[in-house]
Amino acid sequence: MKVLYAIQGTGNGHLSRSMDIVPLLKNMAEVDILVSGIQGDLSLPFPVKYKCHGMGFVFGKNGGVDLWKTFYKSNFRKFLKEVNNLPVEDYDLVITDFEPVTAWACYLRDKPCVGLSHQAAVLASQAPKTESSDMVGRLILKQYAPVTEQYGFHFKSFNDNIYTPVIRQQVRNIEVTNKGHYTVYLPAYDDARLIKQLSNFKDVKWEVFSKHNKKVLKHRNITIQPINNEKFINSMASSAGVLCGAGFETPAEALFMKKKLLVIPMKNQYEQQLNAAALKSMGVPVIKSLKDKHEETIINWLNSDHIVEVNYPNETQEVLDRIFKQHVMELIPQL
Repeated sequence: MKVLYAIQGTGNGHLSRSMDIVPLLKNMAEVDILVSGIQGDLSLPFPVKYKCHGMGFVFGKNGGVDLWKTFYKSNFRKFLKEVNNLPVEDYDLVITDFEPVTAWACYLRDKPCVGLSHQAAVLASQAPKTESSDMVGRLILKQYAPVTEQYGFHFKSFNDNIYTPVIRQQVRNIEVTNKGHYTVYLPAYDDARLIKQLSNFKDVKWEVFSKHNKKVLKHRNITIQPINNEKFINSMASSAGVLCGAGFETPAEALFMKKKLLVIPMKNQYEQQLNAAALKSMGVPVIKSLKDKHEETIINWLNSDHIVEVNYPNETQEVLDRIFKQHVMELIPQL
């Protein structure tokens, strides 16, 4: 049985989830890995057979996706070439975590493709929605990586095809303490903006992890350091709380560790707006930006002891077994 597992490499969430999924898949079948995207920071502990440019989004420095840079760095001709050259027909089962090269290669060749992603869950009718409708954002989410069947991960199980988050074993097994600092991951803001705004809270120790800096920088009560998986997890595990974007994996891991959580969804990023709506429905405070007008909410959060309780059992093997049972059994007459 040959399986192609494709991972969206823009950002770190999909990559971190793959660290738990891939070893389980390799116990079930012969697996090749594809990664596309240009802004991931994590090194994967397994070989990647196909590395593609893909079609990703570029983080800006003012709180959102940089639409101009996203368009500028998009190479549609290269993307189409990657789609046409990918031999999806060589595989018995194709699974994509919101990865577009593989999804479109399957779509154009009428080959089944299973979506296993967070994006599959946020579009479900039962999942919380934003107050304002973003038709363009919804269209992008639906058409970016088209699939024939979907299984999703979300902050809560909103229907039978939605599972709770994949929490890495590294996070499940770590010792959780409280050393008083706050961990910050806001990749859509540059370091100067973070220093300016976080300096307003002089009695708080901030540990900021930055996509925009390659060395450690200290400014009074703020430490800024490059993205490093081990250091970031250790910082979260020993923090008093986590301030981050409304992505998926980082908020999920913070909730699993029973940390106070405050999120700021990226502008021009519909998925994060949907994530923020889900988190808000669970009792997690949400602010729209780091502007001064939101200082009171941040102060209230810093002074609060409120923890949102979640139950995130390890369901990764269960969802993979379900995919194999439902989709591999269909291939038996052909094998």
